[in-house]
Amino acid sequence: MSEALLVVRGLTKHFHTKRGLFHGPLVVKAVDQVSFEVPHGRTLGLVGETGCGKTTLARCILRLLEPTQGQILFEGRDILKLEGDGLRKLRRKMQIVFQNPFLSLDPRMRIRDIVGEPLITHTSMRDSRLFGHIATLLERVGLERGHIYRYPHELSGGQNQRVALARAIALEPSFIILDEPTSSVDVSIQARIINLLVDLQRELGLTYLFISHDLSVVRYVSDRIAVMYLGKIVETGQSDAIFQKPYHPYTKLLLASIPVPDPDVEVETKVPRGDLQEESPPDGCSFYPRCPYRMDVCKKAPVQKLVQEGHQVACHLYQ
Repeated sequence: MSEALLVVRGLTKHFHTKRGLFHGPLVVKAVDQVSFEVPHGRTLGLVGETGCGKTTLARCILRLLEPTQGQILFEGRDILKLEGDGLRKLRRKMQIVFQNPFLSLDPRMRIRDIVGEPLITHTSMRDSRLFGHIATLLERVGLERGHIYRYPHELSGGQNQRVALARAIALEPSFIILDEPTSSVDVSIQARIINLLVDLQRELGLTYLFISHDLSVVRYVSDRIAVMYLGKIVETGQSDAIFQKPYHPYTKLLLASIPVPDPDVEVETKVPRGDLQEESPPDGCSFYPRCPYRMDVCKKAPVQKLVQEGHQVACHLYQ
């Protein structure tokens, strides 16, 4: 049996849109044949530019969106085949922390109701026992018991993100998707949130899928990194290996975009800094229009190839 808690195979999500009266329908390949694994107690970092499909992928894994095709195995079970009570039980084991806590927390509810809602839905906890457990959860994420009576607008962004974390761990899940959990707070708070996530993972044995465009944060928290571009995974490998020796031109572009805290240091890269395409990518390599190394063979889609142990890349330069 695989040691992976989560196995994703060929996951695809397409959206059909209209381009206007005189144009046919457009198929947007938000997620296209994505495959990866996340071992028990580990963190997979998922990186890529805004709009590349990271959040859509996360929502498909949790079945907040229904995939077009593919397979998602969680603890060895295909969750796409679950319905009714089976799917409801799965919700306890898989949770998500969204990017913006001001949007993910109901402003009309007190903190006790926000954190307590999943407990009331999925457990028999009530009254004093429920209140005590909520207070314990808040303390575990670095808040005070007095916060239990407040509303989200009375808390800071960092405090609200801690509330979101308390809600996520309330049902003692084994897997949590963290969708850019530090992007809405300032740098001084980011470090505290990240350290809290690391501590919770160690104490509770959690498995994370950490989504971010901040590569410096991803390197700190992730065991492995998957690089996503226009719905496809173009490179995967150990965190240090990705940073020390990236293979895919897009990965090199991302690493070159990391700010260097020295005005005298110039970062050189042969990869042009362009924007994501608004429409679906070409049939071949999705990075073809922006790649300075493109060849005629790049008009055909590359396959994932093992370039070193535990390190795969989808690029014709290494086929």
